[in-house]
Amino acid sequence: MRFDVITLFPEMVLQAASYGVTGRAIERNIVNLAVWNPRDYTNDKHKTVDDHPYGGGPGMVMKYQPLHDAVTDAKLMGKNNAKVVYLSPQGKTISQSLLSEACSASQLILIAGRYEGIDERLVEMDCDDEWSIGDYVISGGELAALVIIDAITRLLPGVLGDENSAQLDSYMNGLLDYPHYTRPEQIEGLSVPGVLIGGNHADIDRWRMKQALGRTWLRRPDLLEKTKLSAEQECLLKEFIVELN
Repeated sequence: MRFDVITLFPEMVLQAASYGVTGRAIERNIVNLAVWNPRDYTNDKHKTVDDHPYGGGPGMVMKYQPLHDAVTDAKLMGKNNAKVVYLSPQGKTISQSLLSEACSASQLILIAGRYEGIDERLVEMDCDDEWSIGDYVISGGELAALVIIDAITRLLPGVLGDENSAQLDSYMNGLLDYPHYTRPEQIEGLSVPGVLIGGNHADIDRWRMKQALGRTWLRRPDLLEKTKLSAEQECLLKEFIVELN
């Protein structure tokens, strides 16, 4: 898969993406990453990428032409099914299902805005979608782009050492993840649950599903409202609630 980021801070994106799962995927050519600086597409000696907003108000707005030209060049480097996404607080909040769907695109072009935002005409004419990483404001779209690149990269075949790892992550089945433990068996009086040591894989699977259901019920009940539980899952959740009480 190919990622292209339109950004005023290309080194910020390239350096951060060179670590961990994403960095290894880039090294193995599972993922290609390119950055495009709108300043390279300006027509004045000051490389101006922003201007005052029509109607007045604080801050500056990123200009249409440099962004449009950068997106156009990025598209030329990919294939026909490129998806262009503007990262902004006004976009739809990303979810695991949205990111899974995005894996079907061979190229994802992410526009990292700055200042008060970008000229709305770029959103209307060049962008396929708007995404947000949450209901809060950060200084620019670079961090959001890195979050999205990391989250999608780990879903791609061959990226993770264990192909089942991504499928067992939180949100993949609409639930939060179950608790994890490793050695030592005891830490300051807290023990690893006995079922995880017993070696019965059916019991372990049942315990993990019960904990995932219970944790979701405690911490994110809104997720349960969107998830259709099986009869077995409903029984496990009831068991969890009874045991908790």
